[in-house]
Amino acid sequence: MALLVFLVYDKSDIHNILYSLLTKCEGFNLNAERFFRHPLGMTMSAITATFLWGSAFPVIKLSYQSMEIGPSEIGEQILFAGYRFFLAGIMIFIFYTLLGKKQEMKYKTGSFTTIMKLALLLTFLQYILFYIGLSGASGSQGSIISGTASFFQIIFAHYMLKNDQITVQKVIGLMIGFLGVMVTYIPKGAFVFSVGYGEWFVLASTIVLAFGNIIMKQSLVKWQHVHYLTGYGMIIGSSMLLLLGMLLTDFTFFTFSIKELMMLLYLAFLSASGFLLWNNIMKYNAVGKVSLFNFLIPVFGVILSGMFLDEVVGIAAIAGLMLVTFGIIIVNVPFMKNKNKEEKHQAN
Repeated sequence: MALLVFLVYDKSDIHNILYSLLTKCEGFNLNAERFFRHPLGMTMSAITATFLWGSAFPVIKLSYQSMEIGPSEIGEQILFAGYRFFLAGIMIFIFYTLLGKKQEMKYKTGSFTTIMKLALLLTFLQYILFYIGLSGASGSQGSIISGTASFFQIIFAHYMLKNDQITVQKVIGLMIGFLGVMVTYIPKGAFVFSVGYGEWFVLASTIVLAFGNIIMKQSLVKWQHVHYLTGYGMIIGSSMLLLLGMLLTDFTFFTFSIKELMMLLYLAFLSASGFLLWNNIMKYNAVGKVSLFNFLIPVFGVILSGMFLDEVVGIAAIAGLMLVTFGIIIVNVPFMKNKNKEEKHQAN
């Protein structure tokens, strides 16, 4: 983790960042906007969020194995997703109540349409596609495909956000990144691409996620509190997942062992904390600037899948992962070079 920070910022930057954070603290409570706009705050938050999301791939696969949820059992997959995100939404409400911000979580008149959009995109539709897809794709392949979210975010941002246009450099980065995804699926000793239904479903979920992130960024202009939109979006979206899952399984309910319950709680925790961190980063920073850190999702996903699922990471997967990473870095290089100019411009 620390290595990435040192790669992005030199030692003098690190010293200045730490000094700035410490001097701006008021009883160790940083203003949210100041923290998430700060390079170090943004970097550490993005690393944490992407690590949590990367760890989801092997944990979901292990949960499927332990609970004997097969690739064809779509109802059980959707029901499991509903459990996870309903718990995640409850965690957000409990956390902000304990922080003394219960008032901020009270329903606000006029926000229903926005909440429903986010619930449908970021919870209901995205995770129907994702859970079905991951049942047919390996943890490593699923995590690499999910790393392409930044490419779709940049495309959507071009058409939906001001001052976030596609450039020639971004196009080059996009081409290299997608080439990396294709290279990942070259079987050993052959040059024929092999993509199954699982990979297509994960890709579709990634596109929905990218579009939903842009909608979230637009929505935060009017509804300022990230936790409000995220919490209600998860509760409503997961309720729809639960209802659909129960209908597809003839109202069958899961029984959990201690191990399975711990994995479910971890998945709920990473969803709540990951989305809160990422949505705050998206709120206070440009999409292109934030997208740099998406490459950590497949990096963490492949590494953790190899550790916990004993998945073999072949040469093709490593080459594809490197190309995806290189493509995202190319897309974001201008932001890193001109970060000081951008911060001065925002200050003025």
